[in-house]
Amino acid sequence: MSPRQANALTVIGLVGLLAVTSLTAPRWARLLQRPLPTPSDESAPADSPRREDAPLAPRSSINVKLFFQAADRPGLMIEERTVPQSDDLSRQIKAVVEEVIAGSRSGLMPTLAPATRVLEVFVTGRGVAYVNLSKEAAQGAAGGSESELITVYSVVNSLTVNFPAIKRVQILIEDKPAPTLWGHVDLTRPLPPDMTLLATSTLTPVANP
Repeated sequence: MSPRQANALTVIGLVGLLAVTSLTAPRWARLLQRPLPTPSDESAPADSPRREDAPLAPRSSINVKLFFQAADRPGLMIEERTVPQSDDLSRQIKAVVEEVIAGSRSGLMPTLAPATRVLEVFVTGRGVAYVNLSKEAAQGAAGGSESELITVYSVVNSLTVNFPAIKRVQILIEDKPAPTLWGHVDLTRPLPPDMTLLATSTLTPVANP
């Protein structure tokens, strides 16, 4: 084949390619401009299950024994109550002390001023629970040593009875060790429980005026 014939064939091929391109270009342009399908546009299969919100699991709770002043005789009495359960020991202890502050639901007498707040609680590896109370716990006391014993051990006994890991309790006031609440009970050291303060079944006679 002569060079002239080869050049002629090349020119014919280029012309044909241009013709094909010009004919198909509009179709390719339309395809490229067509928006791609999004997941939201695709319909779900008819047999796919509908997703529904899972029901909230009920919050677990524990039964605790709280110590309050007996209404008709000296001493502490036990009131059982259900409180929310927590996996954090310090938070669980705080919840129990707050229930003591909230007072009885069965007619027993309160042992701490209702304005008292639990500022912090922490437990050592030796089983000593430190309960940091606000200043209201040491204010407004009208009783003597017996009343102070009842107040202190309403906290100590409530914690040691409900938490076997706690052997002793020390009460702090406003982040500091307090000598006493009202001048009678030594609070400078952790205290063990004292079940001798439980109220007896015998009523104390009231003296005639």
